[in-house]
Amino acid sequence: MEVKEILEHVDHTLLTQTATWEEIRQICDDAIAYVTASVCIPPSYVKQVKEYVGDKMAVCTVIGFPNGYMTTAAKEFETKDALANGADEIDMVINIGWAKDEKFDAIEEEIRTLKAACGSKILKVIIETCLLTEAEKIELCHAVTRAGADFIKTSTGFSRAGATFEDIKLFSEHIGSGVRMKAAGGISSIEDAKRFLELGADRLGTSRIVKIVKNEQSAGY
Repeated sequence: MEVKEILEHVDHTLLTQTATWEEIRQICDDAIAYVTASVCIPPSYVKQVKEYVGDKMAVCTVIGFPNGYMTTAAKEFETKDALANGADEIDMVINIGWAKDEKFDAIEEEIRTLKAACGSKILKVIIETCLLTEAEKIELCHAVTRAGADFIKTSTGFSRAGATFEDIKLFSEHIGSGVRMKAAGGISSIEDAKRFLELGADRLGTSRIVKIVKNEQSAGY
């Protein structure tokens, strides 16, 4: 698998609390230059980013991030606001407490509500795998599938751990045919990125892959 093909699956991401416009703009420039799948940035920057990139790059943002325990109404408002500002893709965080309480129907209904708000725009559902049991992950695969989301996503990158090969393999065994997979959090090498894609992931949430390629090119590799 060529590096160019890997980059086509990357959501080039900057979601740190201290992110400045200059840093966000650099992420956008790099995403365009290296032809990534999208640029994933905080909601407060969506309008500015969309005006900056236009049709050159898909704009992704996060909802209920990173803890997921906002009300469904708040997440729905966030989603509609992001879309009105020009977002092309939405990455939402589930209510993890609900998963622990086995309120999978409530999680499913929340996902369905946000997917209705998204319409034809892509909705990715972050379940924060590092906080879940295997049984909970499987139940959430089913809930994401039934709710009609476009992707199930491993992690926010702001919890105890990020994506693992085992979780992507587990997803692939339990999601429906219409659901794709996004691995995110801690993807720090070309080799790991390639392995996630080989296991069936369709998107990779990371900032490091573009940085690696950029540094290699500037070093003459």
